[in-house]
Amino acid sequence: MGNLRLVAWEVTRSCNLACLHCRAAAQDRPYENELKTEECFQLLDNIATFAQPIIILTGGEPLLRPDIFDIAAYGHEKGFRMTMAVNGTLVTPETILKMLDSGIQRISISLDGASAASHDAFRQVRGAFDGALRGMAHAREGGLDFQVNTTITQRNLHELGAIQDLVVSLGAVAHHIFLLVPMGRGKDLAEQGINARQYEETLHWFYDQKSKVPMQLKATCAPHYYRILRQRAKSEGVNVDFQTFGLDAVSRGCLGGTGFAFISHVGIVQPCGYLELDCGNIREKPFREIWETSRIFQDLRDFKKYEGKCGRCEYVRVCGGCRARAYESTGNYLASEPLCMYQPAEKSPS
Repeated sequence: MGNLRLVAWEVTRSCNLACLHCRAAAQDRPYENELKTEECFQLLDNIATFAQPIIILTGGEPLLRPDIFDIAAYGHEKGFRMTMAVNGTLVTPETILKMLDSGIQRISISLDGASAASHDAFRQVRGAFDGALRGMAHAREGGLDFQVNTTITQRNLHELGAIQDLVVSLGAVAHHIFLLVPMGRGKDLAEQGINARQYEETLHWFYDQKSKVPMQLKATCAPHYYRILRQRAKSEGVNVDFQTFGLDAVSRGCLGGTGFAFISHVGIVQPCGYLELDCGNIREKPFREIWETSRIFQDLRDFKKYEGKCGRCEYVRVCGGCRARAYESTGNYLASEPLCMYQPAEKSPS
């Protein structure tokens, strides 16, 4: 059974931006049938019966939900490490205070370009870059930790070094990179996805940065990184503690269904936000029951069921390949990760 470590909860799909890569294809309007406040509390009650995960309140734009701080405070009272993913444009000194008062430990804000021109083109709203930087400044001044998330595509691959320099200068506690998964609006960006060789080179570059910057680095939706991390550490004789760093804990590649779950704005539970497989709805059965009994979750936890080279790879337990990318490419969530250059050994160890 999977050890639930992380929950991304889409508390609303409403958003004031229309980003090109948006998983949710969110729009600036109310959405029908979103979970009511009491349903949100019941969900948190149920999770607390068996796990103490980090909970990411995401969207859409969670700050557009009127009861967001009530939800955050309730989760905090339950002992969860509550975080929030925002785009930064709605962050003010007042909202920072409300976040702190409600127990939010960290916020994430995305930067997908090193300049207003590149970031705003990606976010489809003029002023998004300035708004994100303002939000970070308010967080820094208010004493709330923030991390920066960057989705890497062909559009911004050449800017990655400049983006990281900017992230350091802004005072972020962490930089998390995301590799584009072509679903939602991201399907229209499929040709903007980087290829397997660029993927590998980028992750090696990212590994090299860990000793150069004063913040934690984490690769998300980039499971190969956890293979590279071990390969490089072994070749360099470095002893890496893979369970450190708290909110940036390094464990394994694809956590979908094994240590991570996604909950949609209407209560549908999925292995991750990019793998749109309905594993059950919390309005029909408790989250714990879905997590423990869903056939899809059980499949994802059984690495012997993985197919192709992922199934015979000696790194399957630490990488696993991106299950969403496999599904979008083949219709089979247990198929090989399509963006991996690594050729596994002939036989994986038992």
